[in-house]
Amino acid sequence: MADPVIFAPDKGAYIRTNAWLAAVAMGGAMLVLWLIENPYIWTGAPAGLAAIGIRAWYLASEELVAKWEMSDTTLTGPGPRKVPLNQIQTVNTMGSFVQIVTKSGDKHLIKYQSDPAATKAAIERAMP
Repeated sequence: MADPVIFAPDKGAYIRTNAWLAAVAMGGAMLVLWLIENPYIWTGAPAGLAAIGIRAWYLASEELVAKWEMSDTTLTGPGPRKVPLNQIQTVNTMGSFVQIVTKSGDKHLIKYQSDPAATKAAIERAMP
């Protein structure tokens, strides 16, 4: 049996993902204020930034320790989630996330990967 492969979250990917989310939230909040004809549209930017910044700070202690481990036969994640490699139908990348879709339709996310393409390739190589 080979040593298990660990897919740990990357702090840089976590920060980049939340920075993009903050940019979208800032623009979205400003758009809503513009649509309701609020004269202080600019206040949407700090509101969106604060909302995502607080969320990122609050969730960091959980998200940055959520590791996935791949053995010869199983992908095991937090919770604990267990996905037999022979039950994986599709592996997708979405930003810094890798999505696992099983043959029964269950979906799992391996979050905040520094190189999601490499994570996807490693899982696909291990699939029977």
